[in-house]
Amino acid sequence: MKPLKIIEQVTKKIAPGRTPLFTEAHVIKALEEIEGQEQVGRIKLSKTLRLGEGTTRTLIKHLKKENLIKISKSGIELTEFGKRLFSTLRAEISEAIEIPSSPLTVGDFNIALLVRNAGSAVKYGLEQRDAAMMTGAYGATTLVFSKNQLTMPNLAEDIFKDIPLMHNALVSKLNPQENDVIIIGSAEDKRRAELGAKMAAFELLKSRNIQT
Repeated sequence: MKPLKIIEQVTKKIAPGRTPLFTEAHVIKALEEIEGQEQVGRIKLSKTLRLGEGTTRTLIKHLKKENLIKISKSGIELTEFGKRLFSTLRAEISEAIEIPSSPLTVGDFNIALLVRNAGSAVKYGLEQRDAAMMTGAYGATTLVFSKNQLTMPNLAEDIFKDIPLMHNALVSKLNPQENDVIIIGSAEDKRRAELGAKMAAFELLKSRNIQT
C-alpha cells in the first residue's frame, strides 16, 4: 500500500468530469473526520471541510472509487482498507494542535503537526510554505528537531531565545524525535491553517519518499 499515491489519486479527475476543487489536505482531513466518528453524514462533512455540497459529493465519490469508504443510510465510514491506510498515514503525520501566535508564525491562527523522520528532506522551508499557500493559508513555518532542539532550516541562530515556552510546548505536545519535522500552518482561520499544515506535510512526505 502506498498511502500518498492513493490520496493523490483521490484528487485526480474522473473522466469526463472536471478537475476536483479539493486538495490532498482535504482528503486527509476527510479521512481523519470519518475515522474519528462511527459514521459521518455528507452535510456534516461538507461543513467540517467548508466545501460546497457539490464538491463534497465529488470527494465522497472519489473516496469510494479508491475503496477508502463505504456508504449506508446511516452515513459514511471507512472500509477496512481505508482504516489501514489511515493508520499508516497517522504513523507519519500526527494529529494537529493549535498554538498561539508568535514571532515564528505569520497568521492569527496557527496549527502545528509533526511529520516523522522527514528532516533530511527539508531544504529551506520554502517548499512547505508554498504548499500551505495552495490551500489558502498565509504560509507555513518549518522546524527540524535535531540534537534535542528545534531549529529553522539553514539558520544557525536560536530562534526560540526569546520564546522558550513555545519551544517547550511544541516538544512536550508533539514529542518529536531526531530528524522529525514540526510544521506550523498559519492563516486567518483555524481551518485554513490546519489544511495548510496538512498540505505542507503531504508534500514533505512526497519529497522524503522520492529521496529514499
